[in-house]
Amino acid sequence: MPNEDFTPVENLSYEQAREELMGIVSKLESGASSLEDSLALWERGEALAQRCEEWLDGAKKRLDAAKERRAQSGGETSE
Repeated sequence: MPNEDFTPVENLSYEQAREELMGIVSKLESGASSLEDSLALWERGEALAQRCEEWLDGAKKRLDAAKERRAQSGGETSE
């Protein structure tokens, strides 16, 4: 992983972050990286996981807000 150029995590879509995270998990599971590279991969993976969580939290808030608007307008909600 030395000197690889990465897109800043905050600029990634959910799908981009998830795909890169899956690649990192595969690299770490293979055990072929040096300790230093593994640590760098781990740190990037942690940042990517956090980004995915942010996207999912945002999506949940949007869905909750839509359900609330629907309930207030007299529409039915199903859970």
